[in-house]
Amino acid sequence: MSDLRAGRIGLLSRTIAMRHRGIRAMLALAAVTITALALVQVASARVDRQTATTVQVKGGEFFFRLSTKSIAKPTKVTFVFMNIGSVPHDFRINGKTTPLINPGKTAKLVITFTKKGKFPYLCTVPGHAQAGMKGVFTVA
Repeated sequence: MSDLRAGRIGLLSRTIAMRHRGIRAMLALAAVTITALALVQVASARVDRQTATTVQVKGGEFFFRLSTKSIAKPTKVTFVFMNIGSVPHDFRINGKTTPLINPGKTAKLVITFTKKGKFPYLCTVPGHAQAGMKGVFTVA
C-alpha cells in the first residue's frame, strides 16, 4: 500500500511540476507579446515623427529662399515663413496663404500634400510675384 501511495504522490508531484512549467511558459509568452506590442507602438511613433516635415521659408524684396524645394513623398508639411524684408509679405501654396506678415515676424502654414506634383508658391502682394517672389515646390 505504501508503494501505491508513493506512486500516487510521485504522479501528483510530476503533474504539479508540469503545470508549473506550463504556467511559466504562458507567462513568458505573455511577456514577449507585451514587449512586442510596446515596440510596435514605439516604431509607429517614430514613423509619425519622421513623416512630419518642416520647411523654413525666408522672404524679402523680392525673393523666397526655402530650406528645401522638394519632399520625397506626399505628407504633411509645415512651412515656417519669416519675413526678412522691409515691407509686409505673405506666402501662398496649395490654396492656403499666411496672413500678411510684417518685417521680422514669422507665420506657420501647415499643408497636407496628398499627391505627387509641382506646387507653385508666391507672395500675393500686388507686383511681388512678378518681381520674383515665386517658385515651385515639388512632391516626388
